[in-house]
Amino acid sequence: MSAPDVEEAWQNLRQHWAIESTGEKLPNTPVYSVLRRFLSPMLRPFLRWKIHGAGRIPRTGSTILAANHLSHVDPIAVIAAARRTTYYLAKEGHFDKAFTRVVMHATGQIETKRSEGGTDALASAVSVLEEGQALGIFPEGTRSKRAEQPFLLPGKTGIARLAAASPNASVVPLALVGTRGIMAPQQHKFPRLWKRFEVNVGHPVTWLEWLSHPNGGQLDAESLTAMADLEDHEVRTALAGLYRKFTDQIMGSLRALGAQ
Repeated sequence: MSAPDVEEAWQNLRQHWAIESTGEKLPNTPVYSVLRRFLSPMLRPFLRWKIHGAGRIPRTGSTILAANHLSHVDPIAVIAAARRTTYYLAKEGHFDKAFTRVVMHATGQIETKRSEGGTDALASAVSVLEEGQALGIFPEGTRSKRAEQPFLLPGKTGIARLAAASPNASVVPLALVGTRGIMAPQQHKFPRLWKRFEVNVGHPVTWLEWLSHPNGGQLDAESLTAMADLEDHEVRTALAGLYRKFTDQIMGSLRALGAQ
């Protein structure tokens, strides 16, 4: 079966995987744009960072940048590698104080409310992707506080649900290596910018590409059509298995790229 057949069959399952966006416009990011275009090039000669494979990150279009999470500086490392405006979802606590609220809004961060659960965060994420923008996400769901290797935590399936709900968005794994040494959790109050770190960028994949790949979901249009004929609870179980597999393979890609 061809790729269009797989896409059509996947769309026939839409009621089971769709995530409705918030419908809200993305915040303007004038300060972010200035910092990215002028401050970043000025600082680059003084920082000991290396970015490998930056050309694999699409410069336009819906993109999910999936990275391991070791330090408070990780979003900055991802943004430096992306070379395009990248939105992050941030918990409401970061917007409590006036100064941090201004910074968060100016850099395009989107407030999510914990009281509304994961659905609110996913809806906000879909809003970013529907506008053809880049979204930064940490599949582990939180910053790793492990004191010893392996630091990498098991991935949560939110990234898979998001990829499935935006099946043509490129998902790009980014392994951050050394950022813990710059600003370790509960240890460093200020970033130690003289420390070396690397960003290793993997190859992008869309959910639809993964779904039909022999090393991915291993499903063709006929299999997806058969899935649509199952009882609702059976479809949910089958999708949960796909989400887990996709997430585990993204985490495997991060390990292969050097995430510890």
